[in-house]
Amino acid sequence: QVQLVESGGGLVQPGGSLRLSCAASGSIFSRCVMGWYRQAPGKQREFIANINSGGSTYYADSVKGRFTISRDNAKNTVYLQMNSLKPEDTAVYYCNGRCRSGGNTYDYWGQGTQVTVSS
Repeated sequence: QVQLVESGGGLVQPGGSLRLSCAASGSIFSRCVMGWYRQAPGKQREFIANINSGGSTYYADSVKGRFTISRDNAKNTVYLQMNSLKPEDTAVYYCNGRCRSGGNTYDYWGQGTQVTVSS
C-alpha cells in the first residue's frame, strides 16, 4: 500500500513558478513509476509527466520545456517544478504512483493540490 500526499499548490501570476511535492509512504517507492496529472474544470484528467526509478522522464507536449519532474528515492518524494506558468495550467494537480509488487501493478493517487495561474 502506498499513500501519496501532494503539497505546494497555490495562486501564481502568469509567467511565475511553483514547485509541487508528493510524499509517498510505504516501502516500495523505488519500484514505482511516479507521475503527475492534472484536471481542469469540465475537462478530463490529463497526463503531464512521469519518471521511473532510474530517473528517465517523459513529458506531455503541453508542458515540455517548462515543467521538470524529479524524484528523491531516499526521501520517497517526487517533485514537479513548473516555470513560465500560463492561465491554461490552472487545474487540480494529482500525483500518481504506478507500482509493482508481488508480480502485480497497482495505481495510487494523491488527493490533489490546486494550482491557479491568474493575474
